[in-house]
Amino acid sequence: MSTPEPPAPPAPEPGATNQAPKDHGRAGRDLRAAVTSAVLLVAAILLSLLFWKPAFMGIVAVAVVVAVWELQKGLSAKGIDIPEQPLMLGGVVMVVVAYVWGAPALVTATAVTALVIMLWLLRRGVDGYVKNATASVFTLVYVPFLASFVALLLGEGGKAPVLGLNLDDPGMRGVVTFIAITVASDTGGYVAGVLFGKHPMARVISPKKSWEGFVGSLVATIAVGVWLVTAFLGGDWWVGVLLGVIAAVMATLGDLCESVIKRDLGIKDMSQVIPGHGGLMDRLDSLLATVAPIWLVLYYLVF
Repeated sequence: MSTPEPPAPPAPEPGATNQAPKDHGRAGRDLRAAVTSAVLLVAAILLSLLFWKPAFMGIVAVAVVVAVWELQKGLSAKGIDIPEQPLMLGGVVMVVVAYVWGAPALVTATAVTALVIMLWLLRRGVDGYVKNATASVFTLVYVPFLASFVALLLGEGGKAPVLGLNLDDPGMRGVVTFIAITVASDTGGYVAGVLFGKHPMARVISPKKSWEGFVGSLVATIAVGVWLVTAFLGGDWWVGVLLGVIAAVMATLGDLCESVIKRDLGIKDMSQVIPGHGGLMDRLDSLLATVAPIWLVLYYLVF
């Protein structure tokens, strides 16, 4: 009796290649692409802040639209269909009114947008109304509402010139401080996690996030916070410490919440719109989580 031949390997999927996926080491990403994308984004943000503030508001508005699209795409994997058109339009309006008229206008625009979304969903009938409406309001608060606090920060510049180099604009300084301290949290946590990470913070949610990384975030944010508040904003050093602690905690929570969302939806990245980083929401998670408390601290203790 002859020995049966082993079964042939399964045919590759259409479009598949025989190349193994690139191993990016403990970094878990293509560092060259990630650094290039980050440099271009930071350059666009700084140039717009320094020379034409409406251009920065345009960047924020575009980010809101893309983030809503990513969430709509991710939620659809679970059979949730949020109406992206009113969410995108309402989100842009929220950003604009927050910059021009401040917090009261933002609250009003948020409430009106939520009502419009619920009325919009009535056209689809009863089936799935509560599920889709709940997810829509969640998206509204998570992305446009929190992103609009960046507009509130920039609006603290008051009557500072909109066009032209103005390093004395407190709104511009506040936004730079917010971005820098949040980036410090991500960078400090990333470096410390890669070099020293041994104790997972939340193994099931985010296996690569460690307590050593959190300490790195805390050290980086406090150092950057004290430096920027005292040298850039003219505030007290203890406000910088407070900002550093808040930023490290909130950025970490924001990252964990985004990880939970992606795991629940069964996706690795929200999209691939930013080379080396994945989706825009994969980069905005910590920024969205830190902006509101940072605005609160700066508004009452510095401005």
